[in-house]
Amino acid sequence: MEEEHKIEGEQHPNEEEDEEEVDESKLPFPRATIVNMLRKNLSQGKQIKGQVKNEMNTWLGKMVERIAQKMDAYPYTYVDGSMLREAIEPYENIQDIEKEKERIIKQLESIKAACDVLILEVDRKFVK
Repeated sequence: MEEEHKIEGEQHPNEEEDEEEVDESKLPFPRATIVNMLRKNLSQGKQIKGQVKNEMNTWLGKMVERIAQKMDAYPYTYVDGSMLREAIEPYENIQDIEKEKERIIKQLESIKAACDVLILEVDRKFVK
């Protein structure tokens, strides 16, 4: 994709000028890097507002800080792959947690349906 290789100042044809300009030197990552990564994962033709570009950039910077602080808690003078994997584990498990939530909701819905059937049977058999 040629969109992935855009130069930093280039604007996507469907994007409007950003309402508010943010000093890029205050962002943790080059803005074009974030925009290109978003573009790779969004449907073609979607516009990315400036607020999204800036907030995603800032949020990713905070994530790097949190992970670095967790790795820094080790008493060693180096950081290795196992430390990184342990530091990012909570974020990697979020998809598993979301799947578990969906599974529990489905189970609760089936229990609710069974309860509704029992209520109807009780109402039918024990008419007031």
